[in-house]
Amino acid sequence: MIIITGATGFIGSCLQAKLHALKEETVIVDWLGDQGKWRNIAKHTPDAVIMPEALDDFLKTAKNVTAVIHLGAISETTARDGDLVWQTNVDLSMKLWQWCAQHQVRFIYASSAATYGGANTAEEFIDDHARVDQLKPLNLYGWSKQVFDMQVLKQVETKQPCPPQWVGLKFFNVYGPNEYHKGKMISVVKVKFDDIVQGNAPKLFKSDQPHLADGGQARDFIWVGDVVDMILWFLENPKAASGIYNCGTGQARTYLDLAYAVCASMNVSKKVDFIEMPSALRGQYQYFTQANMNKIKQAGYNKPFTSLEDGIGQYIQDYLLKSDSYL
Repeated sequence: MIIITGATGFIGSCLQAKLHALKEETVIVDWLGDQGKWRNIAKHTPDAVIMPEALDDFLKTAKNVTAVIHLGAISETTARDGDLVWQTNVDLSMKLWQWCAQHQVRFIYASSAATYGGANTAEEFIDDHARVDQLKPLNLYGWSKQVFDMQVLKQVETKQPCPPQWVGLKFFNVYGPNEYHKGKMISVVKVKFDDIVQGNAPKLFKSDQPHLADGGQARDFIWVGDVVDMILWFLENPKAASGIYNCGTGQARTYLDLAYAVCASMNVSKKVDFIEMPSALRGQYQYFTQANMNKIKQAGYNKPFTSLEDGIGQYIQDYLLKSDSYL
């Protein structure tokens, strides 16, 4: 049995779809809510759905658990409730870590590229354990993820009980189907698609940095299928080295590249409108992210990543333009 937290969400439901296809027994821990998230798992129903408030009781009697994949979190980069974020992103994560350590169950959890904060050169996005406590996240969400990473490393360094294999994945900018419930945190790909559907040119923020052209802001955009493949690789390789790993493509692409790829996939002219960056984002905006992927490659992962153009084409043609856009 594999337990997945946050499995009615974006990445979790895509992982659930793959595990269901592989005929794995899965129990998901999440709320279905009232935003239509049930549709994310409608085609690949798990063996059980456990509400988060019932997790403690479930774990007391859980049998034959082979892995816990902890993707549940408050992931909004604009989150303001520090107590709730700490309770969800730190306390719950440590509770699951300790349960996995006690029962010798493998543990894979979602960290985040938001932990890198104001990093703006390729040399700064290195998943080196020795540098984790030196990172300077720009928001509460990124800080909470950094805190848990540090707690994990402290457990390891002080030789406290640990899961037999543990992996923290620093997700970069993930896009793909089943993200439709995410509101303002939905991927830029979907936002630009919606711009065009509404008859407008895709909108991008102007640069407020003198050295950077409008649309030159760059991110490591990764297709959700590649994220799922990376998680599955760790599940299939229980002896792969434990650690915190970047989960990106290793290639930064500009927002202009992304907007043009959306236009091409929708057969419209490559035209972009630039708008002012909201004041609320200034000072919390990353202008560049690019995962250094050497560490996971050295661990043995060698599957090629989907290009931005191919990923966007697949997302739009196979999902967004279909009457049923769910995986």
